[in-house]
Amino acid sequence: MSSSLLRTARLALYFAWTLSLMPIQWAGLAFGCRWVETLPAFYHRWCCRILGFRVRLIGTPTDERPALFAANHVSYTDITILGSLIPGSFIAKAEVAKWPFLGWLAKLQRTVFVDRQIRSAAIQRDAISERLVGGDALILFPEGTSAAEKKGNIRAVAVQPVSLAYTRLDGIPIGRSLRPFFSWYGAVGLVPHLWSMIGLGTVEVVVQFHPPTFLADCGSRKALAGYCYARIAGGMAGALFGRPQPMPKPPGPAPRGESVTSVPKAAA
Repeated sequence: MSSSLLRTARLALYFAWTLSLMPIQWAGLAFGCRWVETLPAFYHRWCCRILGFRVRLIGTPTDERPALFAANHVSYTDITILGSLIPGSFIAKAEVAKWPFLGWLAKLQRTVFVDRQIRSAAIQRDAISERLVGGDALILFPEGTSAAEKKGNIRAVAVQPVSLAYTRLDGIPIGRSLRPFFSWYGAVGLVPHLWSMIGLGTVEVVVQFHPPTFLADCGSRKALAGYCYARIAGGMAGALFGRPQPMPKPPGPAPRGESVTSVPKAAA
């Protein structure tokens, strides 16, 4: 099913496109240019075309800033899909910073690297808080939270759940037999996973942006996590099986003067 010729052509175009923009982004960061926040989205949109992804968008990314976008994690290519829609930076595990090539790309997009060690939780929380105070948009794949505190200096952080599902290959629904080509799971490595995927045809990806809520309105990490989980799971069920689940309303306001900042156990 996979085409070696298609894979080779896509890889050649991808590396040519990427290597041509890397020095431009680096120069923008070095000189403090404002367009360094939007260039990655432009870059990722063309990467989607090169790699054969066709994104079907449901809903709209919030314009509120600062913002956290919380999405489910299916594949390494989620970075390119979400990066094409959201002008922001990712939160990733600290190991990514040491990866050759992809680690450089992550740094050029101003990724926040998170150490999963509990002893580093306060440092990671402060790093994320600093970016939010600066009005940034951060994208994360939350597998849970490791710390939460009341942070009076962050008052209106929008949190928007995002569902992502790989639904069709060349117009045909992706069933159980094809799903391993797209799903990153277990001990599957980065290179074998991408190598098997990029030789396939045109892939439809459904991305649904759910109504945002605010850290100051949630009252607890549990309420925030529950809302995001229900929205993401319902959106995935609708995209994959045509059976959308009942969607909860955003949580009500928390006690006045309180807000919640969580440190994610970031995935790749």
